[in-house]
Amino acid sequence: MAREDNNRFRRELFDEDHEAVRNGFRRFLVKEVQPHYEQWERDGIIPHALFEALGESGYLCMAVPEAYGGQGLADFRFSIVLTEECLALGMTSLASGIALVNDVALPYFLDYTNEEQKRRWFPGMVAGKLVTAIAMTEPSGGSDLAALRTTARLDGDAYVVNGSKTFITNGINADLVLTAVKTDVSNRHGGISLLVIERGMAGFERGRNLEKLGQHSQDTAELFFNDVRVPKSNLIGTENQGFVHMMTNLPQERLSIANSAVAASRAALEWTLAYVKERVAFGKPIGTFQHSRQVLAGIRTEVEIAQVFIDRCTGLHLKHELTAEQAAMAKWWCTDLQGRVMDQCLQLFGGYGYMTEFPIARAWADARIMRIFGGTNEIMKEIIGKAEGLSG
Repeated sequence: MAREDNNRFRRELFDEDHEAVRNGFRRFLVKEVQPHYEQWERDGIIPHALFEALGESGYLCMAVPEAYGGQGLADFRFSIVLTEECLALGMTSLASGIALVNDVALPYFLDYTNEEQKRRWFPGMVAGKLVTAIAMTEPSGGSDLAALRTTARLDGDAYVVNGSKTFITNGINADLVLTAVKTDVSNRHGGISLLVIERGMAGFERGRNLEKLGQHSQDTAELFFNDVRVPKSNLIGTENQGFVHMMTNLPQERLSIANSAVAASRAALEWTLAYVKERVAFGKPIGTFQHSRQVLAGIRTEVEIAQVFIDRCTGLHLKHELTAEQAAMAKWWCTDLQGRVMDQCLQLFGGYGYMTEFPIARAWADARIMRIFGGTNEIMKEIIGKAEGLSG
């Protein structure tokens, strides 16, 4: 069954199961999130209890096999549906938190955990009782993952971890933090491992919930590790192969970011179209002015082009054929597009666009990080260029 988006262009990506999840999730958002979202934005955090409500309703870790309490729905299109519905309602922070759990962290647990780890963690993750985060970025560097300084020294049956991380999404709410550490400091790329550091471990401390330009209720934190003893049983994958594990999973993360960018752009366009049809200046709706029509025509065209490319990338990803450079293309181009769309749409709102009571103002601020996280867009272009044989 094809989905007709806004009665304009028909998308062939989804079937009846995806649309059923979409409709149910929209009802969930309207009932459980919409009445409280503004307050959460002011508070700077979404309550941990909401993750439990999401889990109870079946919207977290849907790809986890039924044997461990999940639904076995290993289909990235379900994640797209959740993201699109959050962003249609202007809930960027929630979209980021859910995507971090479902699209970014979960694949590591699915692909690299052993049987004991699956049985220990999956039920809580599915239920939303164990919220996940990934700790890669450090104060001394961002995109250069091989240069990280957090160390893990093996001491008997545990690793002793020292170091710090910053800009960690879900950093306050997280119960399981998948942490990139150096287990061999003499090896740049080959000395990285992935450890799960759990809430309550001695020496694991959280810093402040960082104040950001946008995505205010998406808790983003500094994390500190002071002689944290992490059991060897919390090693994910193979020791010293963490960089390989990360490179394997980054394309899905970047596709998820690109999808969010297009969904947010589409939402902004719809809000703006509604506004310019109602706002009157010089005796007629401002949408009837030639400039307004042409700006919105350009936005509509670019958004539709981006949607086609993202849907194509999703189709490749479902067949395990999406390459790192294709994901990089999607991430940088769609997030750059999002920045242009938000700026143009806000301009058409005039002074009202600068008021935070209008969703376009918050969406404009929320969008700026998209060109930075998941690897800066400059790094994305480097990945693409090197894939063309243009290494420096």
